[in-house]
Amino acid sequence: MPNLLATFDLKRIGLLGLLLLCIALPAQAQWKWRDASGKLQFSDLPPPQGTAEKDILQRPKNQQQERVVIVPYGTATSASAPPPPASSPNKAALERQAREKQQEKDTQLRQKEADAKQAEQRRDNCVRAKENMKMLQEGIRLTRNNEKGEPIVIDERQRAEEVTRTRTVIDSDCL
Repeated sequence: MPNLLATFDLKRIGLLGLLLLCIALPAQAQWKWRDASGKLQFSDLPPPQGTAEKDILQRPKNQQQERVVIVPYGTATSASAPPPPASSPNKAALERQAREKQQEKDTQLRQKEADAKQAEQRRDNCVRAKENMKMLQEGIRLTRNNEKGEPIVIDERQRAEEVTRTRTVIDSDCL
């Protein structure tokens, strides 16, 4: 019986060891590099910025360095070489784009303000024209001031002209 227990314990210890080994596999260092003093470093974090590319000895599988091909200006590129990257806009170009964008926003804001002001003016014109039309249709005696500032009574022809003019304003401003 003691022999059977020893065999059972050895199996349990072996299984436990195998389990620990399986758990420890993903925890292995993913990055391997030489630091400035030449010592080998292992870490799950990337090496510090400024570490030379030749000193990085191992990377994680999902962090493989993409290959960069530098082709001198004026030389022909082969079909297998990737196209050169698009040149990034310089600081002056970025500032110019930002200014243009801001000017466009300012222009749109001024246009909205002008549209709002015009809409308000149309509403006011509509209200006044409707009030004027009501007075014209009621048939009350209306007067105007002449060049000297003296009041004169308008006749039927002038009233008809005023009704026509007021209808035009109502049609255009009362939408």
